[in-house]
Amino acid sequence: METLFFENTKELKKEKDRLEKKLNIKIEITGKKVIIEGEPLDEYEATTILDAIRFGFSANIALLLKNSEIIFKKISIRDYTRRKNLIDVKARIIGTKGTTKRTIEEISGCMLMIHNNEVGIIGPVEDVEEATTALTNLIRGAKQANVYKFLEHLNKTQKEEGLGLKEKRSEKTSAKYQLK
Repeated sequence: METLFFENTKELKKEKDRLEKKLNIKIEITGKKVIIEGEPLDEYEATTILDAIRFGFSANIALLLKNSEIIFKKISIRDYTRRKNLIDVKARIIGTKGTTKRTIEEISGCMLMIHNNEVGIIGPVEDVEEATTALTNLIRGAKQANVYKFLEHLNKTQKEEGLGLKEKRSEKTSAKYQLK
């Protein structure tokens, strides 16, 4: 039995039945307190998925974590900058009308979510590491264009090695890692 605390349980309440079925667990929601019960391995997997939902990802995207090749990672913005005003740093990550965030998602093949002073990343292991490096450079003050070039260079190198370019992954991404 695991206990988690959610600021907002709206998404969880909406997807409760589906999550219980897919994760093979029982979810009990009491106010902001969420209790999950099931086999230890199922509880562990559910905890990771519910943590992604708690961070702000949709249940559909969080359920991608059932695939063993997909991971969820959080980066604390404070760990990579001395700036007091983190609003400016978050604005750099998001970009004008979300263009920087969207471009990093498309090039790296990961999904990003900014919540409070953290950035959440969901994607394949190697892509999450690339996105993490790009984001930490951006947080430290690198120009957006340099971050894009870094990610595109990694994609080009992988293509030359026969690994192929990253696909454009927005909501279509889930098709590649579709749950069974």
